[in-house]
Amino acid sequence: MSTTPSGAGDRLVQVGAIVFFIGAVATLVTVAPLFLGTDPFPTLAYAVSMLMGAGFLIAGAGVVRSVWLSRSDLSGS
Repeated sequence: MSTTPSGAGDRLVQVGAIVFFIGAVATLVTVAPLFLGTDPFPTLAYAVSMLMGAGFLIAGAGVVRSVWLSRSDLSGS
């Protein structure tokens, strides 16, 4: 079994996962007042929730970049 070196899109996938996680936590925090019966959070908290989608797009871009570069390596040989 061979180990493959770190790909070009790996860093984007890692950053995307972190951003997605931050957005997911923010989403849970902004939904919590609905169940707890407290006052809702300010609009900024809902804007941070949008990081979940941004993280998904960043990670997707990393996957696409890895596939793109691996295909170009295969066709160049």
